[in-house]
Amino acid sequence: MKLQGKVAVVTGAASGMGKAIAKLYAAEGAKVIVSDLNLEAANVTVDDIQASGGEAIAVVANVAQEVDIQNLIDTAVSTYGTLDILVNNAGIMDNFVPAADLTDELWNKVFAVNATGPMRAIRKALPIFLEKGNGVIINVASIGGLMGSRAGAAYTAAKHAVVGLTKNVGFQYALKGIRCNAIAPGGVNTNIGTTMNQPDEFGMARATAGASSNPRTGEPEEIAKVALFLASDDSSFVNGEVITADGGWTAY
Repeated sequence: MKLQGKVAVVTGAASGMGKAIAKLYAAEGAKVIVSDLNLEAANVTVDDIQASGGEAIAVVANVAQEVDIQNLIDTAVSTYGTLDILVNNAGIMDNFVPAADLTDELWNKVFAVNATGPMRAIRKALPIFLEKGNGVIINVASIGGLMGSRAGAAYTAAKHAVVGLTKNVGFQYALKGIRCNAIAPGGVNTNIGTTMNQPDEFGMARATAGASSNPRTGEPEEIAKVALFLASDDSSFVNGEVITADGGWTAY
């Protein structure tokens, strides 16, 4: 087992990529803190893990709230004694809203979840990792954080921020035994679309202009395998990197 005895926090783990990551980590021996806004759905993930002989607990957390991030990491440590792996997966879309129509409310909401949340979780986890002399951080970015228009202005900017944060943390703490990497998924079969309503027609048309070149839609389990690689010693020399997992879409 690649993660035997490790303790992992996974945000947004009640569905989609987060759920797949949590289940795979548990199957590989990790004790998993399944974090999500939806406690009932998070408990389903926990039930699935326990039914397969794994160990997990559910913790409700809105990653846009500092108090929830504090409680999430504190609960991991109080329950399992430490923290080894942090996966910042929770995220929301932005209705493809272009810059001309962007409101402060939407900008702040998207950044709070997609960029500030991961920053706060990293900030909270780092002292634990520094004391131990090791730790792994995995941020789920997006090809929207590498390209100019795979979403609206807020989502694109927030995911670019996650990429920059990943590289900064990876380099600055490299000598402390801490690795920080990101995954940039392309189109994946998840329910993140439920975070959208009434998408902007102009913004969506521009953002999806290259959709026909997408070879296929990925599955959450495929992203989870990348997350396992980054969490394990198999990637011991990979740090400050962004691994694109999009079936070749951005190679076009």
